[in-house]
Amino acid sequence: MANERDQPGSAVDGRTVRWADHKAERRARILDAAVAVIGEEGPDVGVATIARRAGVPRSVVYRVFEDRSDLDEQIRIRILGILLDRLAMDPMGTIGEAVADGVDSYLSWVVKFPQLHLFLGIGSASRRTAGSRTVTGAKTAVAVKVAAVLDMNLRARNADPALAETVAFGLIGLIDHSVNRWLANPERTIDEQQLAEFLNLSIWQVLDGVAKHAGIEIRPSDPVIYS
Repeated sequence: MANERDQPGSAVDGRTVRWADHKAERRARILDAAVAVIGEEGPDVGVATIARRAGVPRSVVYRVFEDRSDLDEQIRIRILGILLDRLAMDPMGTIGEAVADGVDSYLSWVVKFPQLHLFLGIGSASRRTAGSRTVTGAKTAVAVKVAAVLDMNLRARNADPALAETVAFGLIGLIDHSVNRWLANPERTIDEQQLAEFLNLSIWQVLDGVAKHAGIEIRPSDPVIYS
């Protein structure tokens, strides 16, 4: 009986797998290069610059990605993956520590990589964008996660969790808009530390208000509960 690898279909399948692996490797290399060069030079870098950094011809970029819009969206996905890996999506410790860790992780990333943050908001020069589905989806995913943690902690304290989702989305909006404006304002009246203190205080006041509305008392030293 003929060896399975000698069959025509198997040869085609093998070539298909090798091509898919090669394409995936090039795709990853191009995206890594794009993130690096955007971080250094800003969101308006061209495809040729990205290709040079990746060590591939410009034409290869358009064989791997459908067009510049597809490339930009995949870059956003890569940047968001890096950012979300940095954030504590399952906060531990006390409530106060969880709030401070979340604020500090996000704000320090934005300060360290302002050009990547800017790209998430506006895209490239040739494909300006607002409200990218990828970015909106990531914000929604974070808010849903925060809502789940709030819901668990209210229930664990025998309190009504009805406001958990509304509060979570409101907090994400507060942080997002506050940081965006602070970063874009050339005449900042507060520094990074003062912004972090404002966000920590604002988030705590919202959480404290929700707890009181639900008929319970919470303290920054209380543990985050998972149940």
